[in-house]
Amino acid sequence: MTAPMSKPVPTFDRIADFALDRGPGDIPASTLEAAALMALDTLGIVAAAGPMEAGVIARQTATLLYGSSDPAHSARMMFDGRRVSLAGAAFAAATQTDNLDGHDGYNPTKGHIGVVVIPTLATLAQHLPDLTGPEALAAITVGYEVSGRAGIALHATVSDYHTSGAWNCLGVVAMAARLRGQGRETMRQALGIAEYHGPRSQMMREIATPTMLHDGSGWGALVGMSSMVLAEHGFTGAPAITMEAPEAAPYWEDLGQFWQMEHQYVKPYPICRWAHAAVDGVRAIMLEHGLTHADIARVHVNSFHQAACLYQGLPPTTGIAQYALPFPVAAYIAYGRIGVEHISGPGLSDPLVAEIMTRITVAETERHSTRFPAGRWADVEITTRDGRVLVSGDIHARGGPEAPMTRDEVVAKYMDFAVPVLGEGRAAGLRDAVLRLTDPQSRFADVAAHLYDPVQG
Repeated sequence: MTAPMSKPVPTFDRIADFALDRGPGDIPASTLEAAALMALDTLGIVAAAGPMEAGVIARQTATLLYGSSDPAHSARMMFDGRRVSLAGAAFAAATQTDNLDGHDGYNPTKGHIGVVVIPTLATLAQHLPDLTGPEALAAITVGYEVSGRAGIALHATVSDYHTSGAWNCLGVVAMAARLRGQGRETMRQALGIAEYHGPRSQMMREIATPTMLHDGSGWGALVGMSSMVLAEHGFTGAPAITMEAPEAAPYWEDLGQFWQMEHQYVKPYPICRWAHAAVDGVRAIMLEHGLTHADIARVHVNSFHQAACLYQGLPPTTGIAQYALPFPVAAYIAYGRIGVEHISGPGLSDPLVAEIMTRITVAETERHSTRFPAGRWADVEITTRDGRVLVSGDIHARGGPEAPMTRDEVVAKYMDFAVPVLGEGRAAGLRDAVLRLTDPQSRFADVAAHLYDPVQG
């Protein structure tokens, strides 16, 4: 992509108008409701990811490397309580969330947004005691709408497939500029800094060798917040060419008209979205025919290229388990669900799951590959022990606009992930406070009351 002139272009003006001046009353009620539901869904994953190894390491590292001597630039880490810098708090929460692959995503970006947006709000809101619920939801919406278009613009104008941190850092900047009361020029410089330093890491490298790097979103949050503070102190970096280059302009034309916030997908399972359609195909057949694992002789999965590249063996780590395909399919066949316990600890060496995996084969199918990334499709064939051959037909992964989960299902998912870590009372209190944010009289402080205290072991 060719860098434009240093003078702001109309596309930037459109983005600044939207990020800094669009109030809750200028956003459809349905969009704000979607923001509240995505916030709740993300918070369930933030909580559930806290005790996991990657989350523990991320928070400890934040205390070692990302502290602050200035109370105005520090914040408590989510569900931990220790105080670090603004950038450190956002980094820690985003990193731990990124390592439990159950958070929302947006198909056209091939990545994730809430993973940085909710930690950014939770971090900055600590300095905004009077923040209203609708204004908090408007800030969330700004983060999603800016991040989503930045991701689409990036992938449309460069050759590689980058992790989400490469572009969701720009949504962090937009939120921070809004919530910290910064002007247009400061925001513009921060966007340029963040885009320049955003982690343009290769997603398929992580798919090939899964680790705790995941989708780069911890660094996206760190870079975005750091860039805002740098710009506030006079550091320059504009322009962000995914926003200001002429070839990027088409990807921003519908900002404030088409609401990406309402088109995110919710994950029923805490694994890579690419494996969901395969699991859903198995689920559909098993539910329709009343099958258990004992009834199944063979399973064959057809899916798109990227899904077929997911890990095929018994995963030795949680990171690999979340970027696998036969393993989560087998876990669902065995237990009718996929929870944190199935992708961590003893679940990684479950003998029943390991045995079921020997019955599963996977292949790439061109018709599914051509529909990626707009869709994540698969079809499944199950051969039963009594000789029946049962087919799912083409299945799109559940949870997005094509096959949405109901509001009650999303709330139930949140409770399923949050209660084991937070306890019934705290999880329910957080749930109720988040869902009340659409009320004009609500305050984010009611949510904050449940966010920062350490989890009781």
